[in-house]
Amino acid sequence: MAEKYPINIWINEERYERLNKVGLSDMTEDVLAGMKVLRLYCTAGQKDQLLKLYSMAKYDSATTKSIELLPAEVKDKMFDLVIERKGLDVLEEFLFLLSTFIDPIRR
Repeated sequence: MAEKYPINIWINEERYERLNKVGLSDMTEDVLAGMKVLRLYCTAGQKDQLLKLYSMAKYDSATTKSIELLPAEVKDKMFDLVIERKGLDVLEEFLFLLSTFIDPIRR
């Protein structure tokens, strides 16, 4: 099985309610002091694309093995796609929208 790389999206009460309305609130994880996180997973190729597109982003190979420091608006759009698609498999679509010059953040 191919390795997957997480992108952590922090979930506040408003986001939790939105997830609940589409039946995905059980996909969150409690991580610390009642804070919840939604993990989206990408492939190695998708990870490399994201790191190339967003130079401020980093892959934490030492501890979390996750993609960190993506801009807030990028994570916001990924979350919006989760709600629209009612599923967590949105990275391919997100990257497709970028590659076709459709700005997924302002779409």
